[in-house]
Amino acid sequence: MSQTQQAIYAAKRKARRFAVQGIYEWQMSQNPVHEIEARTRADNAMHKVDLNYYHELLTRVIAEREVLDELLKSVLDRELTALDGVELATLRLGAYELRDHAEIPYRVVLDEAIELAKHFGGADSHKYINGVLDRLAQTLRQAEKQA
Repeated sequence: MSQTQQAIYAAKRKARRFAVQGIYEWQMSQNPVHEIEARTRADNAMHKVDLNYYHELLTRVIAEREVLDELLKSVLDRELTALDGVELATLRLGAYELRDHAEIPYRVVLDEAIELAKHFGGADSHKYINGVLDRLAQTLRQAEKQA
């Protein structure tokens, strides 16, 4: 992998980290998305973050949460309300990427979600996130999984 590709990958990873934090904040506070984004940009060093991807993830996941939640409900073993806030934010982000970003291999989506859960979530939440998103990938990325 070239240095340019590594930098792009790292910038997207950072965008996901800030996005999951913003989604979590929105879930807890219902603060306007533009305020969450503005505060995040003002309070953090964002020069190595893919800002367009961060904006897309934050705004689209929140705007499309009802549709994403329906996708998740089909593969969850519990109610959405029983999920920890970090788990829900991470699952919503992962579901969005699986559904809307076919250019990102499903294994990368899962790996990124697992890393977010390890960093922000509870002790074993990464295992749950992996299982849920893997089941969702069976539906959304069936051809890719079979290949």
